[in-house]
Amino acid sequence: MAEDPYKLLGISKGASDDEVRKAYRALAKKLHPDVNPDPAAADRFKKISAAYSLLSDKDMRARYDSGQVDGQGQQQSPFHNAGFGQRGPNGQAGGFQGGGFDDMGDIFSSLFGMQGGGNRGGARLRPQKGGDIRFSLKIDFVEAVKGAVKSVQMGNGRKLKITIPPGTEDGSVLRLRGKGDAGAHGGPRGDAKVDITVRSHKYFKRDGDILRLDLPITLAEAISGAKITVPTPGGDVKISVPNGSSSGKTLRLKGKGIKGGDMLVRLMVTLPDDMAALEYFLKEHPGSADGDPRSNLAL
Repeated sequence: MAEDPYKLLGISKGASDDEVRKAYRALAKKLHPDVNPDPAAADRFKKISAAYSLLSDKDMRARYDSGQVDGQGQQQSPFHNAGFGQRGPNGQAGGFQGGGFDDMGDIFSSLFGMQGGGNRGGARLRPQKGGDIRFSLKIDFVEAVKGAVKSVQMGNGRKLKITIPPGTEDGSVLRLRGKGDAGAHGGPRGDAKVDITVRSHKYFKRDGDILRLDLPITLAEAISGAKITVPTPGGDVKISVPNGSSSGKTLRLKGKGIKGGDMLVRLMVTLPDDMAALEYFLKEHPGSADGDPRSNLAL
């Protein structure tokens, strides 16, 4: 006895044409011989294909719903129009009239890269791009600011040279096209995606394209002023520390930051490790430490 095509596709009798198509596509993806070599799956694939051929043909579906033909398109009664394997009034073969198989050809083409359906010219697997590979890479702050070339070994054993562009930010993702897994059926390789983590720096910090530097200076340099060499992304530059500078005083170097941004240099006065001489000076000159630097501190 022929099986119910609606049950084969797992849909209700009142399902729309779009629902019929979607149900068939979902099952075909799992059961097609190109993706499922199980003989039982192949047998079921034939059945759902026949069910879809019947239900996608409006005339045959109407005849099935009215009981004129069975689930295989065979005529149920000699008093009805010719069924599958018989000749109708126009001399055409009864049963499936071909419309459903044309539609199936389109579905096969989109699902499996088949040329015009399985019964026209055979199947040709469509080239598929290989999978992407994703991994993490930690780099130093200076490498992120100035750029670098890193050599890494991925989990699959392949070695890659990664170019870190100048100004790379923490948390950014670098895409290396064609460095992922191999493609299938002649398709291109996938990509490698590198998640970048930038290590913190003791003196430098980044604020967008602004580069901040906490610059240590001696007490003598703060008192008397000095010319100091400062590293920048574009090379060393000389800056002038004004005499009488306190910790926190900030100097701006235009265009010396990241990608043309500015660089802000905050002076940080560092006391000497040996405080004996300084303590002696304060004892000999007690008035030099007068004043309250917190007099204006209030909320």
